[in-house]
Amino acid sequence: MELSTTYMGMKLKNPLVASASSLSKEIDTIRAMEDSGLSAVVLYSLFEEQLAHEEHALDHFLVRGTESYAESLSYFPDMENYNLGPDEYLNHLRQAKEAVDIPVIASLNGVSAGGWMDYARQIQEAGADALELNIYYIATGMDLTSAEVEAMYIEDVKRIKATVSIPVAVKISPFFSALANVARQLDEAGADALVLFNRFYQPDIDLENLEVFPNLILSTEHEMRLPLRWIAVLHGRVEASLAATTGIYTELDVLKMLMAGADVTMLCSALYRHGIRHARAILDKLQEWMEKHEYVSVEQMKGSMSQKNVAEPAAFERANYMKTLQSFDPGKL
Repeated sequence: MELSTTYMGMKLKNPLVASASSLSKEIDTIRAMEDSGLSAVVLYSLFEEQLAHEEHALDHFLVRGTESYAESLSYFPDMENYNLGPDEYLNHLRQAKEAVDIPVIASLNGVSAGGWMDYARQIQEAGADALELNIYYIATGMDLTSAEVEAMYIEDVKRIKATVSIPVAVKISPFFSALANVARQLDEAGADALVLFNRFYQPDIDLENLEVFPNLILSTEHEMRLPLRWIAVLHGRVEASLAATTGIYTELDVLKMLMAGADVTMLCSALYRHGIRHARAILDKLQEWMEKHEYVSVEQMKGSMSQKNVAEPAAFERANYMKTLQSFDPGKL
């Protein structure tokens, strides 16, 4: 039984990867991830706002859109209360590399490429096996066009790729009007992997205190269908590796993503809900399923249910929407 897969040119022992989260802040937890069978770990993100030499960029992006409501600036957290700062992050990365044998992927979360250049080099020098760019941008400017937003993403990737030699993954959101085209542009810009998708955590309103407050809700299994569709669409159409994240809880979720065309599946909410050891349970059940259905390797099933390989490719497009509505029976609720 061969569970290995290739992600961004790296040979991984299986397709389960720990997604970026606060779980990776402790070295002992990273060791537990390796012991539980996870084949790689993405460290928690370092935010662009934490890079001291980009304070001017921070001011620019925090102030944008707040001209009429100056009090909105107070919504942003004190930089002192963010994750570990730049120097501490590099040290943590070095310690993680010394502690485990699985690949350790650094993560940068931001908007403007300028703030990442020098630090990306330092991440590479600290020993990161790869770098994941989590480009998190809410386009609220009324004069900002979708083409300009897309161009910003592409420029980020080009500049980072010109700066480092380690593989670079790009974690994007699903909120593009022409996602397939954006994926192709990122691929052509040099992205070694596309991670689908970033979850934009939405704010909530406290009705008693009349305040807007952050509200993090862990993903559910139903949310996996969005990345499932787009991985199936993109498989075989881009050179970049494809990573599935959001809503992956069981071996069945992993199997579906692999068959859609994912090279790896990333776990986050499942580890929070069920503990790090849940990864081992997923792997054991994954092997059982493969043996029962006579699959000898992950590579054998990868992409077998992608859009280009299924009998009805339209099932991943508008036809699925129409068929779903027509087949719905409210009497079965």
